Amino acid sequence: MAITSANQLELLQTAEAVAREKMIDPVLVIEAMEESLARAAKSRYGSEMDIRVKIDRKTGRANFTRVRTVVEDDAVENYQAQVTVQQAKQYLADPKVGDEIVDEVPPVDLGRIAAQSAKQVILQKVREAERDRQYDEYKDRVGEVINGLVKRVEYGNVIVDLGRGEGIIRRDEMIPREAYRPGDRIRAFIYDVRREPRGPQIFLSRTHPQFMARLFAQEVPEIYDGIIEIR
Repeated sequence: MAITSANQLELLQTAEAVAREKMIDPVLVIEAMEESLARAAKSRYGSEMDIRVKIDRKTGRANFTRVRTVVEDDAVENYQAQVTVQQAKQYLADPKVGDEIVDEVPPVDLGRIAAQSAKQVILQKVREAERDRQYDEYKDRVGEVINGLVKRVEYGNVIVDLGRGEGIIRRDEMIPREAYRPGDRIRAFIYDVRREPRGPQIFLSRTHPQFMARLFAQEVPEIYDGIIEIR
């Protein structure tokens, strides 16, 4: 798969489609594409090189560049990605440590394996962005009563589809002898939201003391207005 004018706009269309589906910022998807293309380019030009890719947000054109960073004369560790101040004088008028020499390189023609690798990078980045979105959305909703649909029941724990996320009611947070089946509507109290490696965990309860208080507040105007307080 070569990055040609025929599919440049397709990159942007794909980014926008994925962003809409996952409800994340299209910029995050494009950045994932840039990283995946850069990795694929390194497999062609050499893993030691600092290859960077920038996708034009308007045209979809992918620009591939090789970057070499100016370092002290005795600090060169990677001759493919670093140059000394003296060497940099061939390219820069007054080079200083930290300056970068940027050269454009031809776009890569992705083979089947490289294309699959690029796809995996994009999917991984999208999953990470989706997890961050879910965590940011629910972390400030602790203390709320939320409605959802039972997705499945695992070892007595109820997994709840919240629409834009997934919550769990552990068996010890269920009302005794209460039984739910997939597809049932359920209301629960959000008592904790944690960021974990496998994704944000939204913990729900139907026995939390504040759950009943919130339900009463919704049904009894005097409680909602603060005239009556549940302790």
